[in-house]
Amino acid sequence: MSRAAVRQLVWLGLAGTGIFIALMVALSWAATITGGGTTAGRAFDLDTKSITIFLDDEPPQLDSRRTSDTISGMVLGHIMEGLLRYDARNQVVPGVAERWEIRPTGATFWLRNTARWSDGKPVTAHDFVFAWRTVVDPATASDYAFILYYVKNGEAINSSKMPPDQLGVRAISDSVLEVDFERPAAFFDKLVTFPTYFPIRQDFQASRGVRYAADAQDLLFNGPFVMTRWAHGANIRLEKNQEYWNRDAIRLNAIDIPYITSDTPTLVNLFKDGSLVWARLGPEQFEEAMKLRWNVARYGDGSIWYVDFNFRPERPTRNLNLRRALQLVTDPNEIVNRVIAIPGYKPLNSLFPAWLPGLNGLFRQEYPPPAITLSIDEARKHLEMAKKELGVDQIPPLVLLSDDTILANKEAEYFQSLYKRTLNLDIRIDKQIFKQRIAKHNAGDFDMVLAGWGPDYADPLTFGDLYASFNGNNRSLYNNPAYDAQVRIAQNSTDQSARMDAFAEMQRIMIEDAVHLPTHERGRVFVQAPQLKGVVHRAIGTEPDFTDAYLVEAP
Repeated sequence: MSRAAVRQLVWLGLAGTGIFIALMVALSWAATITGGGTTAGRAFDLDTKSITIFLDDEPPQLDSRRTSDTISGMVLGHIMEGLLRYDARNQVVPGVAERWEIRPTGATFWLRNTARWSDGKPVTAHDFVFAWRTVVDPATASDYAFILYYVKNGEAINSSKMPPDQLGVRAISDSVLEVDFERPAAFFDKLVTFPTYFPIRQDFQASRGVRYAADAQDLLFNGPFVMTRWAHGANIRLEKNQEYWNRDAIRLNAIDIPYITSDTPTLVNLFKDGSLVWARLGPEQFEEAMKLRWNVARYGDGSIWYVDFNFRPERPTRNLNLRRALQLVTDPNEIVNRVIAIPGYKPLNSLFPAWLPGLNGLFRQEYPPPAITLSIDEARKHLEMAKKELGVDQIPPLVLLSDDTILANKEAEYFQSLYKRTLNLDIRIDKQIFKQRIAKHNAGDFDMVLAGWGPDYADPLTFGDLYASFNGNNRSLYNNPAYDAQVRIAQNSTDQSARMDAFAEMQRIMIEDAVHLPTHERGRVFVQAPQLKGVVHRAIGTEPDFTDAYLVEAP
C-alpha cells in the first residue's frame, strides 16, 4: 500500500499490538519526478525497476552476530532472512522456515527445501546452529548475546560456564531445527525475526576469517536482495537475489544507495531534483513541503530517546544526587515542542513508550510513571549534596557524547545551555559520526550521551532488560540487584499480571534512581514519489522495508 496516496488513518497491527503507525496528510502532488536510469542519479527507473534511496550513515556492522544498530539492521533485513519474518501487514510469517511449533519447553522449525544461499547451496538447520552457538560464545563478544538467553544454556555459555556446543539448539536433519528453552518464551516466533538469530554458513565464514562481513564479497546472502557493491562511506547497491526462495514476489530489481547522510536539507534538495525516491523532513522542510502541497506522511518508529549516564567509578555521573539535579531541570515537553519541533515526536517520561501493550490495554495507561516535579531550587540542593559526596567545590566539566547530525547538535547545544543556566554546570559536547559515537559509547568514553533504543519485539521486556547488569547493551554499566530481580521476574514468569507489575517496578526504579533522562519518542515525517508503492514503515523489524515495494506509472 502506497504511503503517499492513502487518504485515511493507517492502522498497522504490529505483531498484534495495534500500534498507530501513520497519519497520512493527503495533498495534491506538486513536484515532478520523472523516470531515468538510477546510474544517472534518478530517483527511479520504471524499465529497470530500480530505485534510489539514502542511509543516515554507514552501516557499522553487517555481521549479524554482532550488529546492534538500526542502520545495519535495515541493510541486513534486505539481504538476509531468518526462520521467520514480518510481512507488509507487520505479521510474523514464514521465512526460511515454512512452518513452526512453539511449546512451553521449546520450539521446532521445519525449513523449506527451496531456501538457498546466494551461491545456490541450501540453507540448512546446521547454519542456524552454527550462528547461534557463535553468538553466545564469549569470544564473539556479541552485545546481543542476551537475546539468545531464552535458548537453554545461552546465558551460562555466554558467562563462560559452559561450552558453546551445549546450547539448546539441534539440527535434527538438514530441514528440522529443534530448540530447547531456558524459560517459557511464548513470543519466540518474534525473537527469531531479529538479525542475531539469522543463519551463517560455517564454511563461508571460515573462508573469510576476520574479514567476514567486512565488504560485499565477504558476505553470503539468503534474503530478497544481494549486496553487489559496498564502497564504504560512499555508496551501496542491492540487487534482487535470483536464488531467493520467494524471488517471484520481489518486484524491485535494484536498490541504489549513493547518498549516506542524515542532513535533511540535503535530502530534500535531492528529492526535489528527482535524485531520491523519498526523503525525511525536518521542521523547516515540513513547512516548505506543506507550502509546495507535497504528499506528506508520518509514522512513529517505536523508539525511545534519552540522555544516558555513565556509572563507571571514575565518572562524576555515578553520583545519584548529581543525576537527580539534572533530572529536576530536564523537561521533555520543552525538548519536543521547542527544540525538536517536528510533527510526530512525543515527550517521553518513562523507559517504556506509550504504544507498548500492557495487561488489557496500553502499559503506560495501566501503569502511569511516577511524576517528576521540575524545580531549579530542588535541583540546586541536590547539586550541593553531590559536590559534598564527590569531595569537590565544583563539578568538573561533563562530556556529552552525541551524533554529528543537525538534530543531535540542536539537542546537545540545548542541554549545554540548560545546565549552564540552571545549575552552572559546564558541558563539553563531543560530536562524533555515528560509527564513532557507537564505539565511544561502548567503550564508556563519556559522562552523558544522547542515545536511543528501538524495540526488538512487541513486549515491554525489549526495553525493560536494557538496564539489567547482564545485558551487553547496558553500556552505562548501571548495576542494581533490585532492578535485575524485576527483570528476572519478567523473563521467567508466565503470569502476565506479575510480569506487568515487574515492569511497573522497573519504571519506578529507573525514575527514582535517575538512571537516564527520557526525552522523546521519535516520529518520522517524510515525502515519497507517488510512483513508489508498497514501502513498509514499522516500529519492529526492518525499517524502512522495501521488500514488497514496486513502481507504477505516475498517477
